[in-house]
Amino acid sequence: MSQTDPISALAEADPKKIGEEEFVALLEAASTQASNGTADLSALRPEQFAKLISRASAKQVEAVMARPELRVQVLDEVFRRMSEHFKSDKARSTEAVVRWRIGTDEQDTVRYESVLSGGTCTVNKEPQHDDPRVTIMITPVEFLKLVSGNASAPVQFMSGKLKVAGDVGFAAGLTKLFQIPKA
Repeated sequence: MSQTDPISALAEADPKKIGEEEFVALLEAASTQASNGTADLSALRPEQFAKLISRASAKQVEAVMARPELRVQVLDEVFRRMSEHFKSDKARSTEAVVRWRIGTDEQDTVRYESVLSGGTCTVNKEPQHDDPRVTIMITPVEFLKLVSGNASAPVQFMSGKLKVAGDVGFAAGLTKLFQIPKA
């Protein structure tokens, strides 16, 4: 594993061959270098991220998400890319505000807002709209599985891992508006 290029090391890592602490250390090194400008998390392709999550154990992903600053960096990167994966051709007439509550309790919940309007998707870290069409509540681990194509929203909903307030019908079709990476 290269000390100078944590993004490449992360992209090439096989979580099934490393322990929980090493997995966390890889993500932490990549996130740290990204936050200080010496590495670029966008160099990790969505397919690489999806593969990483698909091969990681639940305990490995939980260990990453248990660290608040690392959880926020990973989630910020996912939401930063959301507009890139939005299928504007399928959503030209969609007008909606989607509120995201990602956490296990009120104290550790990270909030985002996706505004779908005129064929675009804009993400806000802090809510800027009073009346979301839907609010989605999910744990960080389940969210990463969902956005990496390693879980199904309907299955998560039916099993209680994903909760929806507001327009449930709209929420059911939300993933069709995004290009979800495949591992």
